[in-house]
Amino acid sequence: MKTVEETLTDLVDREEIRDLPVRYCDCVWRGDVAGIVELFAHDGSFIVKTPDSESINKGREALLKKYSEDLRRLTPRPYIHNHVVELGYYGRATGRCYVELRDAGRNMEWFGTGHYLDEYVKVGDHWKFASRYFTAVRFDAATAKKGVPAKKVGVAKPARKAAAKPQPAKAKAVTRKKAAPAKRKIRH
Repeated sequence: MKTVEETLTDLVDREEIRDLPVRYCDCVWRGDVAGIVELFAHDGSFIVKTPDSESINKGREALLKKYSEDLRRLTPRPYIHNHVVELGYYGRATGRCYVELRDAGRNMEWFGTGHYLDEYVKVGDHWKFASRYFTAVRFDAATAKKGVPAKKVGVAKPARKAAAKPQPAKAKAVTRKKAAPAKRKIRH
């Protein structure tokens, strides 16, 4: 059985690890490339697998280049959820989480969904991504490409009213008068 201190350490580690994908998404939303890269270990890697390709970027310089290029041509708005964390030993852990992607440049239109398989490493007193492996389960590359015009979203016109059909007359409600309560005889 774990001591109170060991249990507390596990809880703090788990919470800091769970915070990594949340902070990652926040940085993506704000376009904070340096903030994203800071979440990775110095030799951290980001692997992206789509139905059409796979790319590997390892090390801070490669990550800075990758995220700068991607956020220059895309405006993703990730929604991350269902984060599962498995604590390991010696400052290591793994996890997975799921993401839905929307495009801010296209009226928040959906353009993909997938999952991350993450490896975490404790660097000093803080947890970092050792690697993120993103697999796109569904990915609409055409929607994700910058410069593809968004579909026009028009205001729906009200439907034309059909000629009014005569409505049957409603039956008048019959009201009943309540009978007056019977008078009681008073005995003297």
